[in-house]
Amino acid sequence: MVAVVSQSAGTVDFVDTRVGTAFATTQTAGLFGKGSEEHGQTIPAVTVPNGMNFWTPQTRDTEQKCIAPYYYADSLFQGFRNSHWLNGGCTQDYGSMTVAFMGDSLRTSPKSRGLRFSHEDEIARPDYYSLQLPDEGLGVEMTGTSHAAIFRVTYSDSGTGCIVVNPNSDEGEGWIEVDMARRQIRGENPVHRIYQGWGERAGFSGYFVVALPDDMDIIETGCFCGDTVYAGQSDIRGTRGIGAYVRFRTAANKPMVVKAVSSFTSVNGAIGNLNAEIPGWNFLSVRQNAASEWNRRFGLARVEGGSDSDKAMFYGSLYRASLLPRTLSDADGSYPAFASNGVVNKMPDGQVYYDDFSMWDTYRALHPLITLLTPERSGEMMQSLVLKACQGGWMPIFPCWNSYTAAMIGDHCAVAIADAAMKGVRNFDLDTAYKYLRQNAFVLPGTYGEYADGMGRRALDSYLKCGYIPLEDTVGEAFHRREQTSRTLEYALDDFALSQLASLLGIDGDADTLRRRSENWRNVYDPVLGYVNGRFIDGTFAKNTDPFGFNKAITEGAPCHYTWYVPHNPRGLIEAMGGSDSFVSKLDSMFTCRRYWHGNEPCHQVAYMFNYAGRYDLTQKWVRYIAATEYQNTPGGLSGNDDAGQMSAWYVFTALGFYPVCPSQPEYALGAPLFEKVVLKPEGGKPLVIMAHDYSAENIYVAEVRLNGVRVDGGIITHGQLTGGGLLEFFMANRPR
Repeated sequence: MVAVVSQSAGTVDFVDTRVGTAFATTQTAGLFGKGSEEHGQTIPAVTVPNGMNFWTPQTRDTEQKCIAPYYYADSLFQGFRNSHWLNGGCTQDYGSMTVAFMGDSLRTSPKSRGLRFSHEDEIARPDYYSLQLPDEGLGVEMTGTSHAAIFRVTYSDSGTGCIVVNPNSDEGEGWIEVDMARRQIRGENPVHRIYQGWGERAGFSGYFVVALPDDMDIIETGCFCGDTVYAGQSDIRGTRGIGAYVRFRTAANKPMVVKAVSSFTSVNGAIGNLNAEIPGWNFLSVRQNAASEWNRRFGLARVEGGSDSDKAMFYGSLYRASLLPRTLSDADGSYPAFASNGVVNKMPDGQVYYDDFSMWDTYRALHPLITLLTPERSGEMMQSLVLKACQGGWMPIFPCWNSYTAAMIGDHCAVAIADAAMKGVRNFDLDTAYKYLRQNAFVLPGTYGEYADGMGRRALDSYLKCGYIPLEDTVGEAFHRREQTSRTLEYALDDFALSQLASLLGIDGDADTLRRRSENWRNVYDPVLGYVNGRFIDGTFAKNTDPFGFNKAITEGAPCHYTWYVPHNPRGLIEAMGGSDSFVSKLDSMFTCRRYWHGNEPCHQVAYMFNYAGRYDLTQKWVRYIAATEYQNTPGGLSGNDDAGQMSAWYVFTALGFYPVCPSQPEYALGAPLFEKVVLKPEGGKPLVIMAHDYSAENIYVAEVRLNGVRVDGGIITHGQLTGGGLLEFFMANRPR
C-alpha cells in the first residue's frame, strides 16, 4: 500500500489514509477484542488538521453507532460524505450529507446507486482522493478545506450525467431543496444524541449546500424518496430516504467542477464558509493549499532515516493524530452553543471552537502531543472545554456532538486541562476551568434530571463515602454500567491531576485533599490476588476472581490490564506489589504470557512502567516490539480502534523516544526512538534534534541519553528540557547496558 515517493515529494505523499479501515491483521488481532473493536474504525478523510468536515468516500449509508462511513472490505461505492465521524471510534456520525455522481442512469437510494470499485483505482491521501468508476464511465477527484470540498468529475463520453444529494437522517427529520436560480442544492440534517438522551435532538443541525457551476447544462431537476423519483419537485422533507438530483449534459473528457460546504449554524453559515474557503472554482489551487497545510503539520516532526514504509507509518500516525478534536465553528467564528437548543454564539476574531473530545482515550497521548507540537491550539481546545462548562453548567465528561454524554468512565477533562497548564499553556481561562473541574470532583448534581443527562461524575457519592466504588453500586445512568474498579482507578488519577492544578493556582487545601484521594487506587488493589479486584461495601474483595479474564468490575478488559493504571504513583504500586523484583516479573508476564492488549487504551502506558523500577532495558525492548507488531501501513494495520487518534499518538511519541505516562506531570518516560533522526519544530518553540547513534534493527537498547551534552539519568525527561531545544542524543546498543 505504500506509494513510491520521489526525493522531492512532500511528506503528505507518504500517507495512505486507508490504514485502519479493515479488520486488524496485527499480531494480537482477535486475542481480546471482538467485532468493531478489531477494526481501526478509521476513514480515508480528506480535510485539513482539526478541520470540521471529513470528506470521505462512502460504502455504508447510516449514521448509526459503530458503523463507519467506509470499510475497505466493502465492494460498492455510494458517493462522498461530509462526515463528522469520530475517526477511529465506535460512536456515531452526525449532521452529514452525501453527494454521488453517476452517468445517465439515475439511481437515487444509496443501495441502488452502489457501484463496483477497485482499490487499485483509488488514491487516498490527506489532501486528495480520487476514484475511477468504469461502470459509469467517469472518474471523480476530491480535495477540500475545513468546511468545504471541491470535486472534479470527468466523463469518458458525451451524453448525460446525474448528481444525487441526500441528508443522512436515519430519523427521517431532514429536508432538501433545489434552487436553480442560485444553482444550489441545500438541506439540513438534525443532529441527535446517543448515550445520554439517546435519540433526542441535540439542538443543532448539519446544514449543507452543493454549488453547481454556471456552465453546467442542466436538463432536469427533482427530488426523491428512496427509489421513487419526483421530477420537477423543488423540495422534500420529513421522512427517511429523501434527496434531490440534477440531470445535465456531459462533454467527453472535459472536467466538471462541483463544490460542497456545510455549517452547524445555518444555510447562510454554510454559504459564508464556502465564500471564505473556496470562493473560486480552481480545483488545483484548493488541493495545493490542502497539501501545504498538511506539509506544515508534518514539518513539526520531521523524520530522517528508515524506509519509505517507516516514514509512511510515522506520518500516517501523525495524520490520524491531527484530526480530532474537530472545528465546530464557522469561518467567522459562529457556533452552536453547547447543550443548548438553537442558540448561536460567536468566538472572538481568529479563535476556533472545538468539539468531539473522545476524552477517555485522548487525554493519554493525543492531547499531550497537541500540547507539545501546537501549544496555542491546545489552549484553544481547553478554552472550548471551559466554554462548554460555562454554557451547560458542568464540565462535560466526554463532550461529543456538542452535548453531554457519559459514554465512558472517568473525568479526564481534568487531566487534559491540568496537563496543558502544567506544561505552560496559558491561552485559556484557567480559573474558570478549575471552578468547574472542582465542581465535578466534589459536588453532586442538584437534580436527578441533570445527572441522568450526563452532568457530573458517575457514582461520585459512593466514591466519596468509601474511597472506592463498591460492587453494590451498579452505576446507573451510564452507558458503561458497573466497572467499579476501573472507575476508582481512573478517578484517582483525575484527583491527582486536579491536585496539580490546585497547587498551580495556590489552592493548597484542595490540593492536599485531592492528593490524598489520588491514593484511592490502594483501596481496589487486592494483595492476596496480586491484582486489582472488585470490592464490596463491607471492605471484602470479590472471591474467585480470574485476574486474566474479562470482569464486570473492569472496563473493557481484565484485572491484569488495569492493575498498572497508577501512572501518578508507580513507585507506590511497586511497593504494594512487594518490591521491584515482583513488580518487574509480573509486568514482564504481560508480554511473555500474551496478556498485553495494545488494541485498547488502558494498556498504553504499561510498557513504559518498567522505567520506574529501573528496568529501562525492558521498556526499550517491549515498546520496540509493540511498534513492530501492532502497527502496519496496511488497511488492517491498527490492532484496535484508533479512538480519535490516541492509538496513533502512542506511535508518534514512541517513535520520538519518549511517552507521557502520567499526563498532568510535565515529564515523559524515555524509550527507544524508531528513527535515526527527528527534528521537532513546535509552533512558537525552539527546535529539538533527536539523534539515535548507531541505529539499526539489532540495536534496540539505549546505552546512554544526553541532552545538549549532559547525561540524562533515571529514565525520565521533563517537558521543560524538551521545549528548551537543542540536541537529544540516544546512543543505541544491541544489548542492555
